[in-house]
Amino acid sequence: MISKRSSQWLQQLVFVGPSLVFFLLIIVAPFLLGMYYSFTNWNGAASEPTWAGLSNFTKIFTDDPAFLKSFTFTAWFTLAGVLLTNVLGFFLAYFLTRPLKTKNVLRTIFFMPNVIGGLLLGFIWQFIFVRGFASVGEATGLAFFNLPWLGDEATAFWAIVIVFVWQTAGYLMVIYISSLNNIPNEVIEAAQIDGASKGQILKSIIVPLIMPGVTVCLFLAISWSFKMFDLNLSLTKGGPFRSTESVALNIYNEAFVNGRYGLGTAKALIFFIIVAIITFIQVRLTKSKEVEA
Repeated sequence: MISKRSSQWLQQLVFVGPSLVFFLLIIVAPFLLGMYYSFTNWNGAASEPTWAGLSNFTKIFTDDPAFLKSFTFTAWFTLAGVLLTNVLGFFLAYFLTRPLKTKNVLRTIFFMPNVIGGLLLGFIWQFIFVRGFASVGEATGLAFFNLPWLGDEATAFWAIVIVFVWQTAGYLMVIYISSLNNIPNEVIEAAQIDGASKGQILKSIIVPLIMPGVTVCLFLAISWSFKMFDLNLSLTKGGPFRSTESVALNIYNEAFVNGRYGLGTAKALIFFIIVAIITFIQVRLTKSKEVEA
């Protein structure tokens, strides 16, 4: 019995041990150090951080309108991004589970933007918004293409949303396709025999049965939206006049551009707590709506 238990512990140590060590070194240790530095005035270079107590947190809430402005932008961006990404991802999955000859090709095409890195994708779309849309606008005379997409607060917001949705909807599409394929055909056929319309089937049968997939997709979309950094940096750099600066970009600028590492980590800690609370509430709400087929 002892040798069997020892063998099981040895197997767990061999297979899980290396991953656990890297997790502790790469995730847990920096997180704990970040918590410590959030209570200091460290500039990232000094050998001895100066203890500051709660002054960083007090400054964030009383004397840092840029952070509050960036959080407002991030909240609105998350609301728009999560809603549009999930709606588009679901309807792409819904139509690409139909008997189409080109559905595999279309699935690949819609998923491909997710493979491209965020910084590269941002620079590509920056060229599209600045040069591509201007050329199309000159040729067609359509006002839509002549808008200052990256030069105005309102249009820059929607420019980032468009690129974010274009990049991430394909990933959520794959999850929704898997969820739709797991719905028993007998349930759909029984509803059709009873005279249910396509809209009724979608609302009363399909959506409730794919709620586990919705839970995952909402969680991923919320996480991606709140942590959005690379698209923000490459498309607008937070401009014009910091009107499109996300919280992640604000934290980056505070810590690595302004050299206030302690204040930056304090912002990151606050940001982590808020995002954790929001995602916890979202998961609890959507899990409560899940049903079994």
